[in-house]
Amino acid sequence: MKRYYVYILKCSDNSYYTGFTNNIDRRFDEHNYGVNKECYTYNKRPLELVFCTEFNDVNQAIAFEKQVKG
Repeated sequence: MKRYYVYILKCSDNSYYTGFTNNIDRRFDEHNYGVNKECYTYNKRPLELVFCTEFNDVNQAIAFEKQVKG
């Protein structure tokens, strides 16, 4: 069964980033290592994972991410 995650990162400037992924470990590493220079978190490292919740349904995960982002 595939799993999906909605997560919140606390950035070094005390801002927060909310995201969605199907592999939380890989995605957190991508944020922390600065894989994408265009990403909001690129210049805000180091990062701390402060929240993560798991879903079995991709649509529920996407809806929850949108709810968190307001």
